[in-house]
Amino acid sequence: MIIFDKLWKTMEARGVSTYKLREECGIDSKTVRRLKANDNIETKTLNKLCNVLNCNIDDIMEYIPD
Repeated sequence: MIIFDKLWKTMEARGVSTYKLREECGIDSKTVRRLKANDNIETKTLNKLCNVLNCNIDDIMEYIPD
């Protein structure tokens, strides 16, 4: 299972709020809810997150074996 726990820590460390993701980065509230629920998201969203946070993919998500 892919989880996004690291995303919230990285956002906090970079001073990026969910408001900024929605308003300035074009990530809609539905996608934010999906991230919080560890649901599937598109790779273009992962790309946006890495660009906004200036980080690598492993800074925002983690694979946990089922």
